[in-house]
Amino acid sequence: MASTAASVKKRDNVLIIRPTRGIGSLNLRDLWVYRELIYFMTWRDLKVRYKQTALGVTWAVLQPFLRMVVFSLLFGGIAKLSYGGLPYPLFNFAGLLPWTLFAKALGDAGRSLVTNRNMITKVYFPRMIIPLASVLSGVVDFAIAFLVLIGMLVYYNLKAGSGFHFVWSWALLSLPLLLLLTLVIGLGVSLWLSAMNVIYRDVGYILPFLTDMWFFITPVVYSSSEIPEKLRLIYAINPMTGVVEGFRWALLGTQTAPGPMIIVSSLVALTVLVTGLFYFRRMERSFADEI
Repeated sequence: MASTAASVKKRDNVLIIRPTRGIGSLNLRDLWVYRELIYFMTWRDLKVRYKQTALGVTWAVLQPFLRMVVFSLLFGGIAKLSYGGLPYPLFNFAGLLPWTLFAKALGDAGRSLVTNRNMITKVYFPRMIIPLASVLSGVVDFAIAFLVLIGMLVYYNLKAGSGFHFVWSWALLSLPLLLLLTLVIGLGVSLWLSAMNVIYRDVGYILPFLTDMWFFITPVVYSSSEIPEKLRLIYAINPMTGVVEGFRWALLGTQTAPGPMIIVSSLVALTVLVTGLFYFRRMERSFADEI
């Protein structure tokens, strides 16, 4: 007899099964055992997303690019927000990249359990794979859009009078860590929302509003330097603040180095992830009945 959710102890030919406690109750080893399923579900999400679309994966570029154009006209052209002398399209697109990855995770993974109700009620597998695959599928879109950002960096670096000069620095090495932090934030929030959405379908209606509100309290169209200095650590409780400013600092050499802000954002992200894991596991036993 075997159980992934319990500890087994044999005493005098009697098999005693006890529920595990602490970190062991998360059964994270199951994710490694089912790693091939994670891959196939991630690939399935990508194919479904762009199936029967005329432009296909081009949408991965068009969505952040068109937002950048609109924001450049509104905030860079009309509102005249300050951005340290950098070309506003470049400034904005560097912030939109991690934000788009997070927003996609919030929207897709938050609804993922309800969307895959047929699988949940018929086959056993670690349910955490569903929101995890939805989050990971966004990395492909991020990689494609990142190529566009590289093209923009080259263009503005060569354009005379653009006010931007690309400089190679050690800060670029922080990009994989910032990407990882974005995924941690997205997965942590999605675990909470996807599990709650099974019981309270109101979450599906709240998600667009939540995403919009979160966007405006994140320094995507503006810089965190616009926030009074004494409030910046409080502002960093929004974990995406440190990520967005970190991307700009690493890629554009802005003076708004994340510093203590990224520490606060990282601690909040880890807290959300760990609590989300425990909440998801606790609610998982009722998914098949509630969904």
